[in-house]
Parts: sequence; structure tokens; C-alpha cells
Amino acid sequence: MTGFRSGAPLTVGIDIGGTNIRASVVDAAGEVLDTVQYPTPHSAVALEAALDRAVRELADRHTLDAVGLAVAGFISQDRTTVRFAPHLPWRDAPVAKRLTDRLGLPVLLEHDANAAMWAEYRFGAAAGGHNVVLVAIGTGIGAALLLDGTLYRGTYGVAPELGHLQIVPGGRDCGCGKRGCWERYCSGTALAETAIELLATETAPSALARELVADPGAVTGRRIADAAHDDDPLAVRVMADFARWLGLGLAFVGDIFDPDLVVIAGGVSSSAPLFLDEAREEYAAAVTGHGHRPLARIRTTQLGEAAGMIGAAELARAALDARARDRGTGSGHPVCPEKGLGTFT
Repeated sequence: MTGFRSGAPLTVGIDIGGTNIRASVVDAAGEVLDTVQYPTPHSAVALEAALDRAVRELADRHTLDAVGLAVAGFISQDRTTVRFAPHLPWRDAPVAKRLTDRLGLPVLLEHDANAAMWAEYRFGAAAGGHNVVLVAIGTGIGAALLLDGTLYRGTYGVAPELGHLQIVPGGRDCGCGKRGCWERYCSGTALAETAIELLATETAPSALARELVADPGAVTGRRIADAAHDDDPLAVRVMADFARWLGLGLAFVGDIFDPDLVVIAGGVSSSAPLFLDEAREEYAAAVTGHGHRPLARIRTTQLGEAAGMIGAAELARAALDARARDRGTGSGHPVCPEKGLGTFT
């Protein structure tokens, strides 16, 4: 699977979700050439075996040079260890070394939101941005921050946890242990809870309301978005509430970071026509100094669900080139000059 070529290397980006592992071969232009997918196992041993299997299946069809993993969890500053991942079995696990030993390929880890941000910056919606915030809205909220073209991870590699900004003191319980976190009002999971709360005051005929009465647990965020597309009155109210909380949260983000660009990613972003214009208006009205300051542009992801894989592969490629330059054997691939991209151990 190893072997440096005269052209730009092919790398694998793997997005490790709580449900599925998706692994893609990505070229130097950010194009996905091949993809495999497996269910995510629940033990560390089985998970690492599944990652091994995914890479080897792709290696049967391509000559590969490195692997990047996008992980929803806390990654060590040197990007070799998973400190904690709420939906994965790793705890203070030296995953990069274990997989390198198994595969004979260099492996780099990255937080999944950072990987998505890097992909959007290099090839997608964040291209040309300087200070950019990515907000990935799915089951919860993931976030990434790019400052002057550099991914910002904080002192210990875990920043920024924007989903756990407390925007409603004493509000809804959050799995992090706090109450009123942003993601409890602005996520796919939050849509269903908002629908249940608004049900008691809905007077117009609503198919969604009938479904909630029959089986509240069966109504998902996707179902609510679909109902809003069909102008269901309860679903429309839910999406308006979501837009309000998104805009207010982005005003917090604007006050703290003053970005020139915000990219909305994650599964909920596919329903952006239902909420994005209203969220922009709420953000513009709520940000400090509104009316007297430039506002960040707010865009949706250009690369969609592939962003994490593409970004992880591109970060692995940059680390590969850094190592090659140190050895005086550069691959010739033009590396973006971002600081702290990471190197292989």
C-alpha cells in the first residue's frame, strides 16, 4: 500500500460516525475517486479492525500513501490520540500508532469539524475566507474555526465547542451536563423537542401534529423539515423557531470571533431554504453594533457529507508532504502554507 510516486499522492479520508464508517480515496484536487462504507462497531478492537478492512479494500484498487481520520471527539494536539469520543469506544487511545502498525501507512487524526472546515477552505464554500467559522448542525452542533488560514484548536486541541455555549440559562438539559446549550435549541434533535413543545398551542390542521400525538418518539428532524416543505403549519413554526435560535447563536459567534464568513454544514444544512434567510435576519439584528459594522457572509456547505473525508485526506496529504520535505524528497504537490497542519509520528 505504500510507495511514493512522482505525482501527487493518493490519500484516504475516513469519516467515523456513530452509525457508519465511510472511507474515500481523494486526489490532490479534492476529488473523491472511490468510497467504501461499513457499520461502526461498538468495541475499540472491532472498530480498528473495520478501519483496517476499509483501507485494505481501497488499497486493492488504488496505490495509497497515507490515511486521515475524521473523528467526532477530542483529539490530542499532535493528532495521534483520541482522548474522548462520546459516540465511539476510544478513551485516551493511541489510534494513529495502532493503525499505522496495522496498515504500514502513516495515519493522522483530526476532529471531524476541523476536517470539514479544511475541505471547505481548500475546495469549497470557505475558499477565499480569512477568519471563518464552520457550524455543523446534525444531532448536535460541531464547530471549527479558521483564523487567518490556520485551524484553531485551542491550547489542548479541543476548541471550539460552540454547541455548548449556554444561550438559555436554566433551559433544556444537555448531555454535557449543562442546561440551555445552543445545540439543545438548534440541531436535528432539537427540532423534535421544539415540535412537542409547540404542539399544545397549534390550532391549525396539521399532519405533523397528528403524528406527534400518535407517537412522539417516531418524529425526526428530517420528518419535520419534509413537513415544513409541504407547508404544514406546525412544522413551519418549528423551523421558524430553529431559525431564531440559529441567528441568535451566530450573533454570539459574531461577537466573539468577528468572522468574515460562516459556513453552515451538517445534515440540517440540506434544509437551509427553510431557515437560512430568517437566521441571517436574526443574526444581523442581534449582533452587537448592528447597523454599524460589516456582517459575516453566511453560506451553506459546498461539499456536503463528503467534507470530513475530503478534509481528513487533504490534511494527511499535507502532513505527508511535510515529512517528504524534511527528508528532501518532496512529492511536488503544492502544499497550502497553513501552520500546524500536523506531521506523522
